[in-house]
Amino acid sequence: MGETTITPNQEYKIVSNTKSYDIISKFFLISSADENSPIKATGSKKRLRISSSSSDKDSETDDLETTEKKSVDSRIKKTSQKVAKLTTSSKVNPLQSSDNSITDKKDNLDKKNCTNIEKSNNITSESKTEKVEKTNKKDSSPVKEKVSKCNVLVEDYNPTLPKYHPIKNACWEYGEKVPYYALTKTFEEIEKVSARLKMIEILSNFLRSVIVLTPDDLLPCIYLSLNKLGPAHEGLELGLAEQTLIRVISQSTGRTEVGDLGLVAEKSRTSQKLMFKPSPLNVNGVFKKFTEIANLTGKDSVNKKISMVSNLFTACKGPEAKFLMRSLNGKLRIACATTPPGQKYPPKNLDVSSTMSPDTFKSHVDELALILKTTYCECPNYGMLVPVLLKEGISALPKHCKITPGLPMKPMLAQPTKGVQEVLTRFEDMEFTCEWKYDGERAQIHYLENGKVKIFSRNQEDNTSKYPDIISRIQQVKKDSVTSFILDCEAVAWDKENNAILPFQVLIKRKRKDVAESDIKVPVCVYMFDLLYLNGKPLVKEKFIDRRRLLQENFNEVLGEWTFAKSIDTTKMEEVQEFLEESIKGNCEGLMVKTLREEATYEIAKRSKNWLKLKKDYLEGVGDTLDLVVLGGYLGKGKRTGTYGGFLIGCYDNDNEEYQSICKLGTGFSDESLAQHTEFFKPHVITQAPSYYQYDTSMEPDHWFEPIQVWETKCADFSLSPIHRAAVGVVDPVKGISLRFPRFLRIRDDKKPEDATTAQQIIDLYHNQEQVKCQNSVKFQEEDFY
Repeated sequence: MGETTITPNQEYKIVSNTKSYDIISKFFLISSADENSPIKATGSKKRLRISSSSSDKDSETDDLETTEKKSVDSRIKKTSQKVAKLTTSSKVNPLQSSDNSITDKKDNLDKKNCTNIEKSNNITSESKTEKVEKTNKKDSSPVKEKVSKCNVLVEDYNPTLPKYHPIKNACWEYGEKVPYYALTKTFEEIEKVSARLKMIEILSNFLRSVIVLTPDDLLPCIYLSLNKLGPAHEGLELGLAEQTLIRVISQSTGRTEVGDLGLVAEKSRTSQKLMFKPSPLNVNGVFKKFTEIANLTGKDSVNKKISMVSNLFTACKGPEAKFLMRSLNGKLRIACATTPPGQKYPPKNLDVSSTMSPDTFKSHVDELALILKTTYCECPNYGMLVPVLLKEGISALPKHCKITPGLPMKPMLAQPTKGVQEVLTRFEDMEFTCEWKYDGERAQIHYLENGKVKIFSRNQEDNTSKYPDIISRIQQVKKDSVTSFILDCEAVAWDKENNAILPFQVLIKRKRKDVAESDIKVPVCVYMFDLLYLNGKPLVKEKFIDRRRLLQENFNEVLGEWTFAKSIDTTKMEEVQEFLEESIKGNCEGLMVKTLREEATYEIAKRSKNWLKLKKDYLEGVGDTLDLVVLGGYLGKGKRTGTYGGFLIGCYDNDNEEYQSICKLGTGFSDESLAQHTEFFKPHVITQAPSYYQYDTSMEPDHWFEPIQVWETKCADFSLSPIHRAAVGVVDPVKGISLRFPRFLRIRDDKKPEDATTAQQIIDLYHNQEQVKCQNSVKFQEEDFY
């Protein structure tokens, strides 16, 4: 019978009628001694016992068994009260029964709750009967409702304890719903610390309690921790406007303060007095309400949302109000990323198995983490992963959760380079190919065995209804032998009269949803460049030269509608240079350079050094264009009077969930475009900078904006700045990084603000400058997106 360590330092173990299990869920790293052993979430009886290698083993065992004994007696008491209430009219005393009948009631109750608690201190039937009779006399008129443990101890919940016990230190009992307070208290404690390992420890402590006590609530706990309601392709988003949430707070409490919505909500709710105490919130209930709110559409939907949010807000206590409002606003801001940078295994104080040496255990956990990470990249849906993790363990994930048509994957991305010579240096002695880099929208096209077609964006959003013209040509494009596939493509605006590629700005004029093919005014041409799945077989582990061959063998070209990416296989600098210039003349951005045989697998969700991008902008300055968020506007002067004359823009720091100013942008605009930008940002002006904007007061703009739009920007190079806050304190103790000679290129409607260039990418680009490379000799590093 397998046993799994579930708490630090003391080896508290779960004993099941099956083996033990382990969950390492991204930044929820929960360790194990035997990953093959599950605890089934439903339908199986479980026995809890405690085993400790420390000298106080016996006392610890007695403590837990005493707790379990009280729990059993409490449940007997509660059952007898219910029976007494039901039989009062017939004057029958249910306690006037044999010892065996009392035991039967206890056993039936144990079965009903799917628990089978092992007690080393046997309690006689006589003593149980005496306790129940005494309790019944005390509470017989009227019968009092049992006070739940979570109502008594919830305010004392502390997931930061160094020797956290998932049962004894939880603020709810086995089978009870997870209190929302416990989750928000965990968020509050995470918010207080900056050390990544401590964040992992705190969240892991909470999740271990969820797994042991209420496994059915694990999935909503994970989604609320990620501030999501489901996988990206389902399109469920809260993101209620700040004004809507301010209205909720104002109507509920009468307060009209501005600032961090969460802090305002917490302060307002603390001072609010209620006539009747509402029922406490639980995680599952809050998650369901969030889902209902996200699904509300149509007439009067805003008022209905306000009413539902108000009901939730009124029931909040402690940190619940703060994190409720932040979740609804789409900005949790507890600095928890999906995968901590550089975090490969749990910290030492998390459940090191007594049966393994530290090195063996580290290796073991590394192996499990790789399985989970790989599986999540191929099947990015916690709704599919969590049930398998709970039932069968990590080792079963590849069997049940795999690449499947209809379920989008994060695409492989390319590293920027500054010139042809850098490409040749990187791919020295390796075979590689150069492809035109098309200026369009990434399209991952899925064809299911039932003939259904799905199209997903680079952000895994469902774009199927946007491209009916792509779907209508599928049967012409695929060969008859093809029954299912996943293609990686680029959808590009196409000029049918001149058989030419049109700029990206033309493509974004297409409607985003529910497009009728007869109404299409901007046709597209699909450029196929990779095949990830064919006829039931994933191809991501195959070499690119083989994937490309299968692509060309199994698909047809349709002139001006579907075609293969234009490419050449070469190792000569002159040919690469000529092909780059040819791509620019063909209205493309530049080249994609890919290895053919060595290190040539498809690396899902990774910005890999095995794909390099060489854009025309690189030849003019910095090695990449930047996607930056507009934070505020400066009123124009002179000929720009009446519009904004410049803008404060910033990068996104995904570790701290904040936007950091990087430069003031005033070039690259025409008078017409400035007027359009001014009109666009009018409804998005806010009274003051949100708490998650990092900037110097000397650069404060005339108007602040909500983070709503991403702009592609290019610059000559990077420099350290005492004013701008991008990556402040990383390269220099007090200075940030700013752009020299920034220039606006275009709006990136295909990107959300959270998809903007990150502070870490800014650091990498800064170090990649020739003069900085010579000083620091920084290595070429890959970037992992999970």
